[in-house]
Amino acid sequence: MRNNYMRICSLLLLLLPASCAKQQPTPLTVAAAANLTDVFAEAGKDFKAKTGVDVVYSYGSTAQLAQQISNGAPIDLFAAADTEHIDSLIKSQKVLADSRAVYARGQLALWIPKAVTGSAPQLKDLAAPRIRYIAIAQPALAPYGVASVEALKAANLWDSLESKIVYATSISQARQMAASGNADAAFTAYSLVIHEGGAVLKVDPQL
Repeated sequence: MRNNYMRICSLLLLLLPASCAKQQPTPLTVAAAANLTDVFAEAGKDFKAKTGVDVVYSYGSTAQLAQQISNGAPIDLFAAADTEHIDSLIKSQKVLADSRAVYARGQLALWIPKAVTGSAPQLKDLAAPRIRYIAIAQPALAPYGVASVEALKAANLWDSLESKIVYATSISQARQMAASGNADAAFTAYSLVIHEGGAVLKVDPQL
């Protein structure tokens, strides 16, 4: 059907150029985990340059986006921060099973904005009095939040630091809390702070 339409449009181009020219491709709607904000912005530009198709993004925590899709949100592509939510949506037949793919591996990072840029912080530095608040994403909403708690527990720091923890709805918001001074440190995605000042620690995946 679409091929026939394109042939007709081409034939009418000489007679009705304005009519055919107004036919705009439907934008691609993408739900993406907050850690993808920067890289997907660049990917969207490249995609449009090559295809002429706009990309409309909806960023948020993986759990929130999965809930929206489960409730029927009109999404073409879901880029989650874990596989569990994708598998759940496949089970409920909300996404195509054969489209499931691991496209990247995330890196949890600790960011301390006011530390000396380029310095090498350690998790134990969070116990210092100057670190009053530590922002992390809600574990119930974001896989990075789960990973943050796991890392602190594995490092035997959770009990001593729990009172400093402040929760954000996503890792993007956790980063913003630290950037604005509402938190002194943040657990977020390395992709979101790779170009930021201050000190950044890639958290050992073994934690």
